[in-house]
Amino acid sequence: MSKEELVIDCSIERALDIIGSKWSFLILRELFCGTKRFGELERAVQGVSPKSLSDTLRRLEANDIVVRTVYPTVPLRVEYTLTEKGQDFHKIIKEMKLWGAKWG
Repeated sequence: MSKEELVIDCSIERALDIIGSKWSFLILRELFCGTKRFGELERAVQGVSPKSLSDTLRRLEANDIVVRTVYPTVPLRVEYTLTEKGQDFHKIIKEMKLWGAKWG
């Protein structure tokens, strides 16, 4: 294995560590269309439990992929938006979508 292959493997591992689970990809897919509230994400991502959604959003926020904004209304309104780092992931998701359509 060449040194270049090793660097690529480590970079892929870091990217996967930042993004996390399959739920992350599905949540990101929804956020590429714009800012969403928790309930909107819960309805859009089929099969995700509220706990898994919450945990995944926290992980994405901790990794600077998503920004969580809380509005002091009654009830509280919380919105999630992609950061620049999160938006930069869009081209990767598009390529995965094309690959899945071709080979899935």
